[in-house]
Amino acid sequence: MAEFKVPELGENVPGGDVTNVLVKVGDTIAVDQPVLELETDKATVEVPSSVAGRVTEIKVKPGEKVNVGAVVLVVEDGNGNKAQGSTTPKAQLEDQTAQTPTPDAPKAGAPKDKVVSMPAKAQGSSAKPQAAVAKPPAQPSKPAGGHPAAPAALSVRRLAREVGVNIDDVQGSGPEGRISEEDVKEHARRILSSMPSLGSGAPASAGGVAARPAVPLPDFSRWGEIERQPMSNVRRTTSERLSHAWTTIPHVTQFDKADISAMEELRRKYREQVAAAGGNLTVTAMLVKVIATAVKQFPQFNSSLDPQSNEIVYKKYVNVGVAVDTDRGLLVPVVRNADSKNITEIAVDVHQLAEKARSRKLTLEEMSGGGITISNLGGIGGTYFTPIVNWPEVAILGVSRGIVEPVWRADPSTGSGQGKWEPRQLLPLSLSYDHRVIDGADAMRFLRWVVEAVEQPFLLSLLG
Repeated sequence: MAEFKVPELGENVPGGDVTNVLVKVGDTIAVDQPVLELETDKATVEVPSSVAGRVTEIKVKPGEKVNVGAVVLVVEDGNGNKAQGSTTPKAQLEDQTAQTPTPDAPKAGAPKDKVVSMPAKAQGSSAKPQAAVAKPPAQPSKPAGGHPAAPAALSVRRLAREVGVNIDDVQGSGPEGRISEEDVKEHARRILSSMPSLGSGAPASAGGVAARPAVPLPDFSRWGEIERQPMSNVRRTTSERLSHAWTTIPHVTQFDKADISAMEELRRKYREQVAAAGGNLTVTAMLVKVIATAVKQFPQFNSSLDPQSNEIVYKKYVNVGVAVDTDRGLLVPVVRNADSKNITEIAVDVHQLAEKARSRKLTLEEMSGGGITISNLGGIGGTYFTPIVNWPEVAILGVSRGIVEPVWRADPSTGSGQGKWEPRQLLPLSLSYDHRVIDGADAMRFLRWVVEAVEQPFLLSLLG
């Protein structure tokens, strides 16, 4: 018999909710065949099997929460033998890599290299598992005191370092005490909740904000009937990420209006042509192209701050996130290499990503790697708002509903300031940014550049 376990699902994804089991007992499955649907805190993903054979037992059911490393299926081949394929979860492979001696410093008496089988998915193959040369795992290193190293994947160790937690102090809840990312977060919460408030002289946290214990809610049922509902994975993650961004990033928001009268004429003129290509020529799609060109003129807006090394990471690629309102909450798929795509291609990408977001088909990869984000609430209404920066990015552009207003249009031929009032369609823009990386003057220059590019589309052809 072979057990298939939930593999690593992505960076900082400890597990998810089972929404559907795609096989049943008695089915014969192949390597890379989807066997499970999981709703993580970022997307609904199909989990492919790394083993082939006949399913003899299913250990999960819809509605259950499962973590990485949990057993999903028990599989055997037709003769009752162990099924083919690798059953080593990615997390275990990460541990093996973490414990492997480096070429520069081999362990004394270490055995020679050997071949280990890795899941076909990890190799990018859809056929059979591939063989990969790897160092055999050395004995776990022992910290001071003679205790073995804490059982945790590299991604979990990285999270512990980022939040300032000693991984050896964390109590693991997984099999054989294995430590998950949720264990690290819970350990960090206990530390923070035990710290006194700022008023009692408590030290500030790494983000510059003093940690405060959670204040319990009053008993609302004293005043009438109430109902409690658990937060969805997406809502919980949105809450955690925005709380982190708000307490870590010193936000500033600047506002302006762009005259989109000419843009609207172009949009109406070419809407059907773009629709024939499979896209939707929206203001958002056109702004993605504007922003992608703008960050090449202002590279600090396509960067991230690394406070641990006191460095700013400038990204040479241009990926633009687009916030999408769904029935599960806010999701932000990413238009990749937006600077090298024309507006039609971007319109197709935005349309397809939005559809996938609403139908729960977005992958984790499609929501990763953004450099700057656009959040358009114009379809709902409003004038201005103050969007929260999508950490670890440093800027986000908020877009509200276009409104028709009278604008004084001077007559350049007279040279005497003569002109007239004209009705023009104006688009309210709100730019929030990380003041640690971006100064107010640069933010205003960036926003004015965006406004001028919207009002004079030739600027995109000139500099794009």
